[in-house]
Amino acid sequence: MQFNFTRLVSSLAMASLLAVGAAAVQAQDIKKDLKIAFLPKQINNPYNVITGGGVEEAVKTIGGSSKMVGPSDAGASSQVSYINTLITQKQNAIIVSANDPNALLPYLKKASAAGTKIVAVDSDVGEEGRAMFINQANSEGIGRAQVQLMSKLIGGKGEFAILSATPNATNQNTWIKWMEEELKKPEYKDMKLVKVAYGNDDDQKSFVETQGLLQAYPNLKGIISPTTVGISAAARYLSTSPMKGKVMITGLGTPNQMREFIKNGTVVAFQLWNPADLGYLAAYAAGQLASGNITGKQGETFTAGKLGKYTIGEKGEVILGAPTTFDKDNIDKFNY
Repeated sequence: MQFNFTRLVSSLAMASLLAVGAAAVQAQDIKKDLKIAFLPKQINNPYNVITGGGVEEAVKTIGGSSKMVGPSDAGASSQVSYINTLITQKQNAIIVSANDPNALLPYLKKASAAGTKIVAVDSDVGEEGRAMFINQANSEGIGRAQVQLMSKLIGGKGEFAILSATPNATNQNTWIKWMEEELKKPEYKDMKLVKVAYGNDDDQKSFVETQGLLQAYPNLKGIISPTTVGISAAARYLSTSPMKGKVMITGLGTPNQMREFIKNGTVVAFQLWNPADLGYLAAYAAGQLASGNITGKQGETFTAGKLGKYTIGEKGEVILGAPTTFDKDNIDKFNY
């Protein structure tokens, strides 16, 4: 049998071309000049500003244009007019952090029908209102971790309260549900959740709610505030209160806003992920959707620039990663 070297080389070359072609299909480029808008809960919320910065960075990297628009209050219906305007502007994608899981659905469905891809980030909408949800971390993990940290701070004993954002905030309510589940474990039998208060993601209201909690519950040992506005307002109140050092404040906050409270002893430890990375990931997901590279179905994979490869999970959810615990030993290593 004669060995045909030329035919072998030709076959290998063809196989190589086919492999390259397949890889090209898998790693489809994101379209240039996409218009991607970010609609946060509140335009002036420091957390949302940082998230928006991540969106802007990613969109610039992929060669598109971005804008951040939104209300100054966290009302359930305040985001509606912005969605309608973005539809008129024919945005390729809208990234939305919802103040209410259901109030926006009719308008997001209208945007989808017009060809705009919808990505929820941080606080989800109903599944039928978006293609994907970019979550900070596993909701169960966040909720349980908050109780675990509080238990450590108060020695596993005593009363504590939760200072949340708005009563309808999807992410807050999901985390609180998992906090309550964690509290059912026998190791927390000496801890008692006495109140869930709402500061509506407003600095002054959160400040006043903190004051009210300390007055209503004189034996209070701690407050969990899983919102960046709430935790900083609570820490600011406690920093000048006689209860400083006696009531433990923890929750979810950014290192830059909480640094002074860590260093002056008001707060011992708190948690968060990088909200800029959250926005960055959401923008890449929006770009991949708008380019037709993914549809949001479970099992699909996509690349998100510097963050690497992600796999879409159940119900279109993508998880950024685990939160970080910040304290006096590591807080100066972070700048956001």
